Amino acid sequence: MLKEYFLEKVNTSIRDLVKNKSLGQMTEDDEFSLQSEVPKNIQFGDFAVNVSSLARYAKLPPAKIAELISENIDKTSFDINVTSGFINFKLHSDMLNNILAEVLEKKLDFAKNNIGNNSKVILEYVSANPTGPFHIGHGRWAAMGSALANVMKYSGYDVYQEFYINDAGSQIQKLGKSLYIRILKELNIDIDFPTDEEEAKNFYTGEYLIPVAKEFLKEEKEKAQEIKNKYNGEFDTELLKYICKYARLKMLSMQKALLENFHTHFDNYFSELTLHESGKVEECIKKLNDLGVLYEKDGALWFASSKYGDDQDRVIKKSDGAYTYLTADIAYHYNKLQRGFDTLLNIWGADHHGYIPRMRASIEVLGYNPNSLEVLLGQLVNLVMNGEQVRMGKRTKMITLDELIDEVGVDATRYWMIMRSIDTTLDFDVELAKSKTDENPVFYVQYAHARACSILRHAVQEKFDIINKTKENATITDLENKINELNSKDFEILWQSEDEKVIETTKKLILKLEEYKTVVQTAARNRTPYLLTKYLQELAASFHQFYSYTKVLVDDEKLMIARLSIVKAVTIILKSAMKLIAVDAPEKM
Repeated sequence: MLKEYFLEKVNTSIRDLVKNKSLGQMTEDDEFSLQSEVPKNIQFGDFAVNVSSLARYAKLPPAKIAELISENIDKTSFDINVTSGFINFKLHSDMLNNILAEVLEKKLDFAKNNIGNNSKVILEYVSANPTGPFHIGHGRWAAMGSALANVMKYSGYDVYQEFYINDAGSQIQKLGKSLYIRILKELNIDIDFPTDEEEAKNFYTGEYLIPVAKEFLKEEKEKAQEIKNKYNGEFDTELLKYICKYARLKMLSMQKALLENFHTHFDNYFSELTLHESGKVEECIKKLNDLGVLYEKDGALWFASSKYGDDQDRVIKKSDGAYTYLTADIAYHYNKLQRGFDTLLNIWGADHHGYIPRMRASIEVLGYNPNSLEVLLGQLVNLVMNGEQVRMGKRTKMITLDELIDEVGVDATRYWMIMRSIDTTLDFDVELAKSKTDENPVFYVQYAHARACSILRHAVQEKFDIINKTKENATITDLENKINELNSKDFEILWQSEDEKVIETTKKLILKLEEYKTVVQTAARNRTPYLLTKYLQELAASFHQFYSYTKVLVDDEKLMIARLSIVKAVTIILKSAMKLIAVDAPEKM
């Protein structure tokens, strides 16, 4: 990670100078923070560190500070020039050659690291009610969550992915009654959902339950006959229980299948119902009561969460004896901590913002670090069709995740869902996501990979006599073996061109390959997988620019193999980054 490498060079020099009292009036007690960046003008250098902020401590002009620091840096493999308060670093070819050699040697593990230090993280996301199809917001959590899990695992975290099934509330009863009606209608019994808007809220009237009712009739013929025989204008209690269970399992099965198809794989589906049935909710309430943080008021049981950072106390058990949603959530997070996880990482909708302090309060009361809870708050997804936002609400037809996937495909849906920071609203342009143009980000990136693979194939087909030196046709493997035989010194030929644009775009591309390390670590540490899509766009652009200025399939065998090595390195990093976001890297398009 060259950015960090040069920043550390500067910081080390500063520490040495301060220790020797050679940096003006600056002392070891002075706190400062510098950053490494890429200069806008490449003539200055490849990396730069602005030390102007040290002037307040050193009582020296920024240019003088930069000179003192740069003079104290060993300049092996790079040059330094000072511009005002900027220390600019310009790499020698050997550093660039080493980057290329490392990519080719480590391949998909090039940016693999251990910043997570095997820390145990439970990542909970999606966690929808098993009552209907996923909406497009669920798709964003699924894409973001699975990509985040991948990049964190790649960075040394021990990540366990969990889906929390909200199956203990009245919604399962509503689902069962709704399916009951659909089954009766399929049995040609005269029944329908209530027309009164308030009464209709107690049912799920969507047509998605029609095929479920048809499946019930095929799979449960005896029960179906019993339903028909017993119906007298009222729901049979025992049959309703059976249908509720059937509906829950069927909807959950459909959700699981969709998630797998969407390249989202959970280690566990945790049922809220099991918390109640196992007594863990009561156990948690008893512990809170023993800790003296519960009290009764107005017939309800309250949690004194305001003493631990919440803005007010919260009801744990209502006056009618029913638990609130918070109660099971506290028990669930307590269960996570008991399972030994260091970090509880959740993806929630932005409307759950107020939930965070009360959950942290409960974690602290139970004897754990409240900061072990990390919550990413996700904003909404707006669908855009033909340049206009599609209006969706409770009373209008909801466009579901599976419908969106059918329309634009898994790859495009995932890429677009990950493309923006989770805390910003995402505009999903359906027509653009389906297009095969450079304006479509996922097409642009996938085409870059396919183009690079095509160059390698053409090299084999057109130059096999150079590579193989036999009468038999060469293969991609032959070419890759030839590339693998090279060492960093063999890449020196890349810098012998008289065309400055070729040199410039070659260097830019190799530096962009190296940047992948920084992007991966930042994405994992800051929980920002969208940085991978941003990086993929930039890498694809650098590759296209390189290829537009550089002829790869030249007659000079050594130069051709060296340039093909760059192309191969591009396929490796593109494939690695796309693998982390679980998007396909096609070899042909």
